[in-house]
Amino acid sequence: MNVQDVIKDQVTKNPVVLYMKGSPDFPQCGFSANVVGILRACGMENFYSVNVLEDPDIRQGIKQYANWPTIPQLYVDGEFVGGSDILREMYENGELQKILAGKTAA
Repeated sequence: MNVQDVIKDQVTKNPVVLYMKGSPDFPQCGFSANVVGILRACGMENFYSVNVLEDPDIRQGIKQYANWPTIPQLYVDGEFVGGSDILREMYENGELQKILAGKTAA
């Protein structure tokens, strides 16, 4: 299984997936911490997260998967939603809450 298959498997088998630096309890960068805070503010206490610092192939592969150069990246129902700035805007205008409504960790 190549790294793109691994990523596809992760984002399709889990309703909410966050590719981040560190873990939700111990984020390793401010942007990742920001997104975790936004998700928790939306009521998402449990979601599937992938620490890209633990796997250089995933770290590079996720950038290619979504054609998005930065981390963190949020996926909901297999679809790329956005990175830190986009998610903050979506949270502020209420759009992210609608996308996440009723989602729970697999």
